[in-house]
Parts: sequence; C-alpha cells; structure tokens
Amino acid sequence: MIANKLSIGDEIRVIAPSRSLSVVRQKVFDKALKFLGDKGFVITFSENSREIDKMNSSSIQSRVEDLHNAFLDKNVKAILTCIGGFNVNQILEYIDYSIITNNPKIICGFSDITALINAIFAKTGLVTYHGTHFSSFGFEKDIEYTNQYFEACLIEEKPYFIKPSKLTKQYHVIQKGLCKGEIVGGNLCTLNLLQGTEFMPKLKNKVLFIEDDNIMGNYFTFEFERNLQSLIQITGFKDVKGIVFGSFNDSCKMDVETIKRIVVTKKQLKNIPIIFNVDFGHVLPFATFPIGGTVRLKAKDNNVCLEVLKH
Repeated sequence: MIANKLSIGDEIRVIAPSRSLSVVRQKVFDKALKFLGDKGFVITFSENSREIDKMNSSSIQSRVEDLHNAFLDKNVKAILTCIGGFNVNQILEYIDYSIITNNPKIICGFSDITALINAIFAKTGLVTYHGTHFSSFGFEKDIEYTNQYFEACLIEEKPYFIKPSKLTKQYHVIQKGLCKGEIVGGNLCTLNLLQGTEFMPKLKNKVLFIEDDNIMGNYFTFEFERNLQSLIQITGFKDVKGIVFGSFNDSCKMDVETIKRIVVTKKQLKNIPIIFNVDFGHVLPFATFPIGGTVRLKAKDNNVCLEVLKH
C-alpha cells in the first residue's frame, strides 16, 4: 500500500511521537519552517507537539492522539516527525492501526522513528519513509541534496538512483553481488527493539538499510557489532537479500576496514551483496527511502548502483 504523493501546496503535519518539538532550537525551527514554506508547502503542527515532560517527551496519550489526528485529517497529505529521541516504541501498542490502513498517507522520519515506521509497515503494509525530520530542514549542510531525495521519494513517481553526496564522495563495496527486494531498517539499535514483537517486519526477501548513532563513545564499534549480531540471528534472516550500511560520524570510527572485519566474522552474511557509506544516518546530508518499497542493488568492485524502484 503506497500513499498518494505530495504536491506543492499540500499540508504537511509535524508531530512529536518521540521527543517534544520544544527541544528543537528556535533558530533551527525557524529555518526549517521557512525552507519548507518557501518550497510551497503548508506546515501545521499537532496540538500536543510542544508538550514536554522530564524525559523531553510527552504522555503516551498525547502522542497517540496526535498521530491518529494527523492520519484522520483529510487536509493533511504527509506527516513529518519533528525530531528523534528514545521512546517512540512506548506508543506502538496503543496505536489504532485501522486508522492508518483506512487513511493511508506519507509518514517520514529517522533515528528513534525507525521503530514507528517499521511497525506501521509491519502492521498495515503501508509503505513508510526513512528520511528527514522537520528539524533536519533547519540545518544548511548540503540541504539541497537532502531536499533532492525528499522530493524524489515523496513527490516524484518515477524510480530514482541514490548517488553519493559531496560529503561521502563514493560508496564502498564490502561484498559483491546483485539483489532486489523490499527495504526495511534504519537505526540498528532501535530496529532491534522490535525483535520478538508483532511490530517487527518479516525479513524474507528484504534488503536491510542499517545505520547507527554514537551514544557509546569509545565503545561504539563493540555495541554496533553485537547489535548487528543480534539482528542476523533472528528467525528469517537467512532470506535477507542484501545490506546497505549508511554513513557514520567520525567519532564512530567506522571505516571500510572496520566494516569488513565485522562482516567477515558473520556466517549469515556470506554470499549477499553489502555496501557501505551510503548517505543516510545521523550525518547530513541524507537521502529519503521507502520502508516497504523496492530497491535494486548492484555491487561490483567499487562500482555501485542503488536504484529505488517502487516508493
């Protein structure tokens, strides 16, 4: 199930299912609002988006209410999360997924929102989107690259290629091969929160897109490796078609050789194409891609072709 695409002039609702909109700096808020307004969109904010508690979030009831209302509002054509956080998985069991099924529309975000967009896909079959938050448009670092893929995925109908930004310069082949499948994934440690629940997507014929943020300091590579190990040990992983690793900030110390060292120790990763350093994750700029959409991956030496076919 794919929602209708955005058109210039459409209303985009900003919600706060994780951290509150109140934590977004005013300068970033103003720039994001101006950027999207200048593109021709009408931006509205959910009633409880600025509610804030001691966890920099809001009540489960408020967050679920705002999500339901955004899907029910006929004027709203797309939903953007304002920012990530740590607790969106609290709301998953309280969502009325029939509201989403009966009112399909675009919903987009990343980081902690990984749990929400993968859960919605698993429960309803609606293609959701791993991509920019509202607040991401408030940062100027190669913002046109970020917006290019936001539009390619959420406005345009045709297939598109995800090509390296000026920052990443090139994608790296970890293992050669060719595959095609549906995308699931996003933030690795957040995706793993769904394991063993009704909210975890099935992995058969999937291409995993994986990134992570450094909240472990010098222990990041150890934490990343064990989180990856946990994911590849779940039932159904043997039917995964390929893996696309995102970009990591410098503090993560995740270079090509580190990824290769991690991959070579995983028997479950043998004989599938794997690439590294694609523009998504906690490093700007980044590309938007569909959770549940179809991607084709070709990895040959250092020649990578990453094409989103259905979104």
